[in-house]
Amino acid sequence: MRRGFAVAVAVLMGAGSPAADRPEGRPFATRSVVFARHGMVAAAHPLAVQIGVDVLKKGGSAVDAAIAVNAALGLMEPMSCGIGGDLFAIVWDAKTAHLYGLNASGRAPGALTADKVPADPDGTMPSSTPHTWTVPGTVDGWYELHGKFGRLPMADLLAPSIVAAREGVPAPQVIAAMWGGGERLHRAQPGFAPIYLPGGHAPGEGVPFRNPALADAYDAIARGGRDAFYKGSIARDIVAFSKANGGFFSDEDFARHRSDWVDPVSTDYRGVQVFELPPNTQGIAALQMLNILEGFDLKALGRDSPQFWHTMVEAKKLAYEDRARYIADPAFAKVPVEGLLAKDYARARARLIDPDRAAARYEAGQPALNHGDTTYLAVADGDGNMVSLIQSNYSGFGSGYAVDGFALQNRGALFDLKPGRPNSLLPGKRPFHTIIPAFAMKDGKPWLAFGLMGGDMQAQGHAQVIVNIVDFGMNLQEAGDAARFYHAESSEPTGTVMTRGGVLHLESGVPEEVRRELVKRGHRVADAVGLYGGYEAVARDPVTGVLSGATESRKDGCAMGY
Repeated sequence: MRRGFAVAVAVLMGAGSPAADRPEGRPFATRSVVFARHGMVAAAHPLAVQIGVDVLKKGGSAVDAAIAVNAALGLMEPMSCGIGGDLFAIVWDAKTAHLYGLNASGRAPGALTADKVPADPDGTMPSSTPHTWTVPGTVDGWYELHGKFGRLPMADLLAPSIVAAREGVPAPQVIAAMWGGGERLHRAQPGFAPIYLPGGHAPGEGVPFRNPALADAYDAIARGGRDAFYKGSIARDIVAFSKANGGFFSDEDFARHRSDWVDPVSTDYRGVQVFELPPNTQGIAALQMLNILEGFDLKALGRDSPQFWHTMVEAKKLAYEDRARYIADPAFAKVPVEGLLAKDYARARARLIDPDRAAARYEAGQPALNHGDTTYLAVADGDGNMVSLIQSNYSGFGSGYAVDGFALQNRGALFDLKPGRPNSLLPGKRPFHTIIPAFAMKDGKPWLAFGLMGGDMQAQGHAQVIVNIVDFGMNLQEAGDAARFYHAESSEPTGTVMTRGGVLHLESGVPEEVRRELVKRGHRVADAVGLYGGYEAVARDPVTGVLSGATESRKDGCAMGY
């Protein structure tokens, strides 16, 4: 997986957590869990969170608040998200007592075929060229969500971001650092500097950023609906920009775009039902990790034991081999979802783990066949509705090409250029997707909306958060602040293959003696690179209805309720 400029902000985002417990015996946490009765929002920028809380106070639903927060983040955290990217959501609707999934990801242009793509030296898709553009799905996703669950007019939801875009919003610490990395990578990309480098440079910490072009785009969407983006002036601008810069977009690509309502997939992990979205997302990999880990007594091993970390990493390697082999657009490939999630299949895969040695290579399994950079946010309202939403440009600022106040995503970089494989590039096909919202229930009742940002960190991060809560009894804040591992260089859906066991990155909270023992077992342990993701969570107590929220120190955000 390409990491863009994330390495540049390693110090800010990868500091890790102290290993020592608090004096009172609780695991380390940077702050307390936030509690409220009537609504809760957790996201990566405090001002965006405030906008979401204000929407809830005005009578908006959890979905209304989620849309408003996402729109604000497109302005305030533009390297991670925006209307040039895609969106996925899981929604618990209290009225119908049903869990809904939305896949609002876009497809490759109808004119783009693999023979037209100049591959990188390793044979994979280039990372930031017009060949990586897929139709942005976010705006259609907003309107699908709003049409089913919204209460307030869309114009009311976009209004705060329109005002903020015209007046300006100061850049906080982590976002400012990421912005600086984006400047170094994308300064020369068409449209980037006029929008994102006011005065010729990225906004520094505390410096206001204005984006009047984005305000105009939001205003057009508020007045003209989703068609303003897919059939109106914005679509025309994107297609013209594409033609001028070597892209493949056509008017028809935008006119025929649609989102899909899907059924979330799930597994039971020690009595907790964990939900993800089906392919083309990598959510199955998180569930597979949990299924494999269920066969080990992780609590007895303890988080400070080498055996715990070794087992977690090897489970990740196994799940990611299947991720590379099977996950693709189900409209173009048969994905054995039920087989991949079968408990007996997980037990068979778990038996491949050598307790004393890191594997250099795993083969993908053979499940039974049967005839689906980033910002994350979670919202709950006082009526029992909950939203788990994730939205992304993929790499920082996506492709770096920008038009009408926003950057175009480079999600197509995750296609496989070799023909005849599940994730091979084809016209009109959705690429493999890393962004995944998550949800969990207890005893059939909605409990937890959570997510974790950061490419291929997401599925392995989801599993680590659930293990922290379920196996080690951590609260929402502790579960996010606890030191994590990030294992890189597994086999990928782009066609690359793990041959040397990958590279294991450990946060500073992992004891040094654990690091030494993991090296002895054959793990290639490297220094932290700032790729441990950014966690947000909102939970509802099934008995009292009290809401709780958490966000971690690796990001600028916060949780806020009322």
